[in-house]
Amino acid sequence: QLQIAESGGGLVQRGGSLRLSCAVTGDRLSYYATGWFRQVPGKNREGVSCIASNGDTRNYVDSGKGRFIISRDDAKNTVYLEINDLKPDDAAVYSCAVAIRALVCSDRDVFYDYWGQGTQVTVSS
Repeated sequence: QLQIAESGGGLVQRGGSLRLSCAVTGDRLSYYATGWFRQVPGKNREGVSCIASNGDTRNYVDSGKGRFIISRDDAKNTVYLEINDLKPDDAAVYSCAVAIRALVCSDRDVFYDYWGQGTQVTVSS
């Protein structure tokens, strides 16, 4: 059983940066694919980025290319999502998820088995 805890969200000015953390206990993150998703009220959850077991990364948001950087610290069993040059459209609840049935990435939320509670990102203009 994996336990996931996200942190790092908050209120940031437009153009600022945040680093979200996804700390996992219960097993080694390096065994699995870990994804970041985001959701705003009234909209479907959107895949943002993913890091596979072998360290390959994927970004799924066109507006995030070059601004969203996913990484993993195996010693801390934590995945990070760095968001730079924040825009109002980036405001959402960001959630981390782990897929234990596969090693590769997907932007589909049904692919993932364990989810954190999410962390709110708010962007002020």
